[in-house]
Amino acid sequence: MKLRIVLASAAALAAAAVSVVVAQTATAAPSKVTDVNFAGTVALSNCSGSVVKLTTSAPDDPALVLSNGHCLEEGFPSAGEVITNQPSSRSFTLLDADANGLGTLHATKIVYATMTGTDVSLYQLDQTYAEIQQQYGIDALTLSDQHPAAGTAITVVSGYWQQTYSCSIDGFVHELHEGDWVFTDSIRYTPECKTIGGTSGSPIEDSATGTVVGINNTGNENGEQCTINNPCEVDESGNVTVHQGTNYGEQTYLFYGCLTAGSEIDLNQAGCQLAKPAA
Repeated sequence: MKLRIVLASAAALAAAAVSVVVAQTATAAPSKVTDVNFAGTVALSNCSGSVVKLTTSAPDDPALVLSNGHCLEEGFPSAGEVITNQPSSRSFTLLDADANGLGTLHATKIVYATMTGTDVSLYQLDQTYAEIQQQYGIDALTLSDQHPAAGTAITVVSGYWQQTYSCSIDGFVHELHEGDWVFTDSIRYTPECKTIGGTSGSPIEDSATGTVVGINNTGNENGEQCTINNPCEVDESGNVTVHQGTNYGEQTYLFYGCLTAGSEIDLNQAGCQLAKPAA
């Protein structure tokens, strides 16, 4: 199962990345107001990610790294599985604006991870936002607290491949089914974002503001229906459609109802809509 994870050889995917760059050069990308770059993104061993914060995060809060649930070193969470406050020693390569490696960040725990409803992993680090800024001169990316709008110009920024993909939000998917997993209210990209393996976990940034509105996670490769690497769309009436070549991401604004002071999570907090562990 790829779900934008790296399974093929690095050489093969590097070649694919080159073809993506050529294809996107031939297609006009939406104009950008903000200079979206690699500052604050990270490279994982198999995926991409970013250092993120809420608008309410304090400089002395432990920093957080956002990626996909399917990027966990332990393997994919099962359908219905929710992981919270699990110790982790994962490391991440922090990048500057030009995608140069600045140093290694270290996790202390997985604050939250699941592939139920969304596809997300959120790690707490052993450094605060202020310490990362002081040591590396890098500020965390800010998560938007609003549901994005269709037509918004976006940039998917892959720290793993040091590659960006520019397109727009084509719309939203009631349910996106892939194998045993179901994601809700997924972001569907316009065709210009031809994301590949290794772009899993890349932040989806609003190209006008630079805020993070989601994380890249999957795409339909072969036109199959609801299989691994071939998610299908299911509407409110249960109608199933397949869009070969279309890629998707998951929204991140829901963290605002669930994260608390000190970069911790409270799934029982009023307004929290993230999936909870089974009783």
